[in-house]
Amino acid sequence: MVESHTDAPIPPLAPPCPDPLTAPGAPFAVEDGVYTGGPRTLREFVEAVWGFGDRPFLVSEDGVTSYREFFDAACGLARRLVDVHGLRPGDRAVVAMRNHPEWQVAFWAAQLAGLVAVPLNAWWTAHEFAHALDDCAPGVLLVDGERVERVAAWAAARSVPAIVFHPEPDRPLPGGFERYVPDTDPFLGPPPVDVLPEHDATIFYTSGTTGRPKGAVATHLAQAGAATHPRYFAAVSALRRGERPGAGPAPVSLTTFPFFHVAAFTSFYSVMAAGGTLVLMRKWDPARALELIRAHRVTHYAGVPTTALQLLDLAERTGDPLESLTLISTGGAPAPAGLTARLAARYGERIEPRNGYGLTETCGGVLAHFGAEYRAHPESAGRPAPAVEVRIERPDAEGVGELWLRGQSLFRGYWGDEAATRAAFAPDGWFRTGDLARLCDGRVTIVDRVKDMVIRGGENVYCVEVEEVLQRHPAVAEAAVLGLAHPELGEEVAAVVRFRPGATAGAEELRAHVAARLAAFKVPAHVLVREAELPRNATGKILKRELREAMAAQERETRIR
Repeated sequence: MVESHTDAPIPPLAPPCPDPLTAPGAPFAVEDGVYTGGPRTLREFVEAVWGFGDRPFLVSEDGVTSYREFFDAACGLARRLVDVHGLRPGDRAVVAMRNHPEWQVAFWAAQLAGLVAVPLNAWWTAHEFAHALDDCAPGVLLVDGERVERVAAWAAARSVPAIVFHPEPDRPLPGGFERYVPDTDPFLGPPPVDVLPEHDATIFYTSGTTGRPKGAVATHLAQAGAATHPRYFAAVSALRRGERPGAGPAPVSLTTFPFFHVAAFTSFYSVMAAGGTLVLMRKWDPARALELIRAHRVTHYAGVPTTALQLLDLAERTGDPLESLTLISTGGAPAPAGLTARLAARYGERIEPRNGYGLTETCGGVLAHFGAEYRAHPESAGRPAPAVEVRIERPDAEGVGELWLRGQSLFRGYWGDEAATRAAFAPDGWFRTGDLARLCDGRVTIVDRVKDMVIRGGENVYCVEVEEVLQRHPAVAEAAVLGLAHPELGEEVAAVVRFRPGATAGAEELRAHVAARLAAFKVPAHVLVREAELPRNATGKILKRELREAMAAQERETRIR
C-alpha cells in the first residue's frame, strides 16, 4: 500500500485487476499485513531446504557443500549448543566471521536451536565488539580465527564460551574457546525445541554511520516476511519477461555482501528458497570475481554498487562477455543513475539490472526495481512488496517527505532501548525511516537521509541529487556531498571527490558542472579532492561523518594560515 500523508491519508493505489501473485489464495496473498502462505519461522524456512539434497549450496575455496551436508552440520551444531552448552530459546548466539561456509552453518544452527542469532560486523575492532557484546549479553560466541583476539578479553572477563571456526594455524586458543568439530549425523535432526513466530530470531546492529550502533530486534515472523519479499520480486520479474515463475535452472549467485549485513540476507534467502548456489569470495577482487563467474557459470551478481561498477569496468577492459550472467543486483548504498544505461548499452536486455531499498530495521529489502521499469526510471528504488505499507509523511511542495513503513518484516524495537524504540515508531505502528522520499505512479524514490540533508539558508539540498550530478563529470570516480556549519546560512554544501586514474579537474570546473544542472544554492561551496577511495563501512556506505571531520579540520587549518 502506498500513501502520501499530510493530515489525512490518500487512498492506496488499486491495481486495475486482481494480481495473480497476490489475490486471495495466490502464492503471495496477504491478510492483516502478513503473507498467508510460506514459512512463519526461520526454523521452518531452513528445514525445507533439506529437500534439495545433494544440490550444491555453498561454493568456496575449500570446496562445495551440498544442502544436505549444510543442514546436517547446522543440526549437529544446534544440538551441541543445546545439549553441551545448555543454551535455551531466547538466549543470544553471536556470529562473527568473514564469509566462510560455516557462517551459514552457525547462523542456521542458532535458528534450529531457538536462539537469537546476533550477526556482528566482522571488521569491527575489539572496542566495537565489546560495545555490542555488552549490549546483547550472548551465551556463546561463534567466531572465526581472525576474530579470536578481538573478543577473547571480553569472553574471559564474563566466562562466555566460544566455538572457533578456521582457527589460526599454530596459535593456541584462549581458555573457554573450543575448535569447531562438525557433527553431521544425518539421523538425529535438530534439537526438540519450540520455535514460534512471535519469538525473537535476530538482533542486527545498525551500521553506525550517523551514531552509535543499536541492536534492531526482529521476530521469526518478521524474518519469514523478509525471506518472502525477494521471492515475490523474482516472480514479478519472471512474469514481466514472459516467463513462468520458478521455471528454469536454479540461480547461481556470486553474493559479495558480507553475511552480517541485511542486504546479504535478501540475496541468500532468495537463493535458498529456489535451491540455488551461493559462490563465496574470501575478499573482494574484481579479477577473481570474473574468474568465479566463468568457472561456476554464475547467473546472479549481488553486491554494493561500488563492486558492481568495478566488475563492469574490468569486464569492459578485458573484453569479458559475462556470458552466463543474467542479473546484476545492487544494494546497501544508492546505485549510480547511469548503471542501467551502461548495462543496456553493452549487454542489451540480457543482464537484468535490479536495485531496491531496505534497512537493518526492515530485515532487508522491502522495495525493488528491476528490468524495463528500472531502465526507464533509474533514479527510483522501486515498488513495495505486498506485505509492506509505504507512506510519505507531510510532503513538501515537491512531494518530498519522510518515508514511513509498516509491515510484516519490520523489526519490533531496539534491544534494551525503549526510548529509541518509542522514537522510531509513530503511535499507529508506522516506522519512521529517517529517509526523505517521493512517490510517483506507485514508485518510491529515495531522495536523502533526513539527518544528512543540507539546509542552506532555509533551502533543502538533497545530497544524493548533487552527488549524482558530480558523478556524471568524466573526471569523477566517486563523490560525497555533505553539510558544513556556516555562521549565517546554518550550513553550506561541501563535496569530497576522487578522480578517475589519470584524470584531473579544478574545483571551479566541478562547481560549474553542478551549476549548469542544478540551482545555485545546491552548488558546493567547498570541494575537497582525495587521492584515496572515500571511506566506507563494510556494507559500502560512505562514512560522511569521517569526511565531515576531515573537511572541518581543513577549514580550521586554512583560517589559521
